[in-house]
Amino acid sequence: MSADAAIQVRGLQKSYGKQEVLRGVDFEVARGSIFALLGSNGAGKTTTIRILATLLRADAGTATVNGFDVAEHADDVRQSISLTGQFAAVDEILSGRENLVLVAKLRHLPDPGTVADDLLARFSLTEAGARRVATYSGGMRRRLDIAMSLIGDSPVIFLDEPTAGLDPEARIEVWQLVKELAGSGTTVLLTTQYLDEAEQLADRIAILHQGRIIANGTLAELKQLLPPAKVEYVEKQPTLEEIFLAIIGDKR
Repeated sequence: MSADAAIQVRGLQKSYGKQEVLRGVDFEVARGSIFALLGSNGAGKTTTIRILATLLRADAGTATVNGFDVAEHADDVRQSISLTGQFAAVDEILSGRENLVLVAKLRHLPDPGTVADDLLARFSLTEAGARRVATYSGGMRRRLDIAMSLIGDSPVIFLDEPTAGLDPEARIEVWQLVKELAGSGTTVLLTTQYLDEAEQLADRIAILHQGRIIANGTLAELKQLLPPAKVEYVEKQPTLEEIFLAIIGDKR
């Protein structure tokens, strides 16, 4: 394990009764990088995130975040992280702007209103900012949820299925934002089921399967696990996502 890693996980185990969810997970995440934990439903991705965020205790193994042991120094870990879960954690009674202002105040930031307005603009929610969140679409709630998790400039951010339920435009916006975060020095650990998401974003990708890491490396390293590709001429067709974005771009 590297001494300067932002996240270090070694031998992590977790069971629910007789069901083994994590069976000795090991990985580390370099500071300022994007690390994707890839796996199907039930692989143990969310359980790993919950342990690292101090929301759940591991049965065995160790984990550190930003230099703090998650079991022994939970308060310090919480001061170092932001977490966006699989489901939007927003107050539906409040407006979008009020949700952001509330979190900014809890983070003791100066000028919470300006912080809220900047994030509303960044996530294309300015026009909806004064509306109650109960009136938002699923994609809008997700964007607001992610915006709330960015308040406070935490050095480590956990994104659990960050683009679930988002439309193609919003999904690409989130991708760009994640890249910007890492470019500014933030460490990002994201879980995803979307192969293209991991391919687009991650500096390193770990594949979690049945509670174990079965592969871990850069995209180039993972590609080397397969037989060499045969060179064939294939006419490239545009993807549906490219068609969608081209069409709606012309209508703006």
